Amino acid sequence: MALISLARMFTDNPDRRYIMFGGKGGLGKTTFSAATAYHLARKGHKVLVFSVDPQASLSDIFQRDIFGKGPVEIMPGLFAQEIDADRRIKAYQQEIRQKIFDMYGFDKIPDEIEHYIQAAAAEPAMEESAIFDAVVDIVVAGGYDYYIYDLVPLGHALYYLSMASVYDEWIERITKLREEMREYEEMAARIKRGTEIEEDKILAELQYIRSRISTSSKILTDAQKTAFFFVLVPEEMILLDTQKAAELFRKFHVPLSGYIVNRVLPADLAQQHIPAYLRNRLEMQGTYLDKIRGLFGDEVLAYVPEFERDVTGLGMIERMATEMFGGDGR
Repeated sequence: MALISLARMFTDNPDRRYIMFGGKGGLGKTTFSAATAYHLARKGHKVLVFSVDPQASLSDIFQRDIFGKGPVEIMPGLFAQEIDADRRIKAYQQEIRQKIFDMYGFDKIPDEIEHYIQAAAAEPAMEESAIFDAVVDIVVAGGYDYYIYDLVPLGHALYYLSMASVYDEWIERITKLREEMREYEEMAARIKRGTEIEEDKILAELQYIRSRISTSSKILTDAQKTAFFFVLVPEEMILLDTQKAAELFRKFHVPLSGYIVNRVLPADLAQQHIPAYLRNRLEMQGTYLDKIRGLFGDEVLAYVPEFERDVTGLGMIERMATEMFGGDGR
């Protein structure tokens, strides 16, 4: 049951090149991400769909081993990527060591600092930070017409969306401290008659990090460039959670572009001889579909049916694209 509005969301807003699907886990976000990437690639665009979920399933959907391999071309114009957070964390550690060598001229990382580097890598937030930083890398690098984010479940998605402002505030404070310290460094340098100070390198590094975060966060909250779609199914708890999450996302100024309802049972089943449990489920869905229409109205851009099998492989992805965008999925 595709609505023309979802297809027109892209044709009428050609500058919206950053596409995100959000919602609770297991509702079809990854499938929709893959199908949208397929649809746009078939229209001649160069598209990157990438997962920021540590339990990513793009490899399963595309039936290709893409984890940690960078952008992998699935078909002409369509690239997919699953971020390897562990590899990213190890790269972080080495970068920190190298910067300590460069800034302070140590021959060996002091044991207490090495212990801190190892301990920090074990923090739960480090994985999320590593993935966030990888997303910034992808966005800043450019090279694609469309970027499609396969987001983590709602709670973690909010964390990612808030990280930019948190990082920016933290770096602003650190930068201010470094600038104050620089005054003392300059005074010490004058006393030592022109000894070179390293403070400029530190400040430059902080400003570099801040500019990267700013670039990413501006994109995520730019209604002209970004489209965010909530995925839901016609069930009571999912509907309630989606309402709450939508309010939270608005607080982070994330531009909400609409809702997509997944796993809708065909209405004509009611005219057939079906088991009682299926008839009850059909009636239950009807109740919640009415609620969804009442709550979101024209903001619902597509109703996607329940398929008889998992959406894996390009054949099924094409079917999903057809249901989402109409016609032949193109």
